[in-house]
Amino acid sequence: MADFQKPNQQELKERLTPLQYQVTQENGTEPPFHNEYWNNNREGIYVDIVSGEPLFSSVDQYDAGCGWPSFTKPIAKEEIEEHEDKSHGMIRTEVRSKTADSHLGHVFPDGPGPEGLRYCINSAALRFIPKEELEQEGYGKYLRLFGDKDGE
Repeated sequence: MADFQKPNQQELKERLTPLQYQVTQENGTEPPFHNEYWNNNREGIYVDIVSGEPLFSSVDQYDAGCGWPSFTKPIAKEEIEEHEDKSHGMIRTEVRSKTADSHLGHVFPDGPGPEGLRYCINSAALRFIPKEELEQEGYGKYLRLFGDKDGE
């Protein structure tokens, strides 16, 4: 993704659905329990809807009961940026993709696992690639996350 050039706003409006655009470019939030991946149980990875950069894996996904896909950690911490968010009368930590600067959601300190984090992410910011399609979609090296084969 090193050669990724973020499309201009008009191109993004044409390429993304209105909800995807609102979430990723305008810091929006989709409704809980009424989004594509809140209860997805398939194996695979989630990539940034704008850049295609791998962000999260189903291996680290769990049901937090919040109505959005939740993860204990990103695939690669360096692909995630965190910023203080004081909107809506709260202080939260916003999560953005580094490569495309897409708003993804928020991270909270109430998750399971060794770091105790819950990455609460909007489905509209993600594209899910099932494990069985990783190779053909160009993400074959991520099969290692599922113990299938060594990465490249």
